[in-house]
Amino acid sequence: MASLDRPPPSTAAIAAAAAIVSFLLGYYIGQARSIGLFRPESKSTPSAADLRHKEHPSPALSSDDAHSSDDELGELNTFPGHEECKLVLVVRTDLGMTKGKIAAQCSHATLACYKALMRADAAHPLLRRWERLGQAKVALKVDGGEDDLLVLQAQALSLGICAQIIHDAGRTQIASGSATVLGIGPAPKSKIDEVTGHLKLL
Repeated sequence: MASLDRPPPSTAAIAAAAAIVSFLLGYYIGQARSIGLFRPESKSTPSAADLRHKEHPSPALSSDDAHSSDDELGELNTFPGHEECKLVLVVRTDLGMTKGKIAAQCSHATLACYKALMRADAAHPLLRRWERLGQAKVALKVDGGEDDLLVLQAQALSLGICAQIIHDAGRTQIASGSATVLGIGPAPKSKIDEVTGHLKLL
């Protein structure tokens, strides 16, 4: 009887799948926002200062497969200038996730960062700049476990950059609560490179 075992996917295939899914998600979110689907419901949008002092911040993205952490956004600012912005997706390789799982987790991280910045009025110029200049996304990897993601998140937040960790719900391949992907940005490339410049592409 023929074996049904298949060789594990290559790193290039995983990176390509994650990039394609993230690109498509970003494109359609940008299109939806441009026609007004994501406009605030009320006329008064809370300021970044209000968000920082709020005792119970709004819950971050959740889904059937994963939920993001409720970490605070830090001292968000508009990063003056016209430098191109990017969103970085840092993926844990030690979990052995399939390329489909990685693509799904990267999509969750992209949306979590987008929604977090939408809640912070001071960050809206970053989103507009990111959308206008192509919604660049880069998939990177770490193999040291959850601690690596936490260190990178703390560094990003200290620089005023949005950083959201996705935790899996444990319904498919990995243990419940496992930190899978860290989304960083969108923010100017030079600022994000201060945090992730040493990491390799997925």
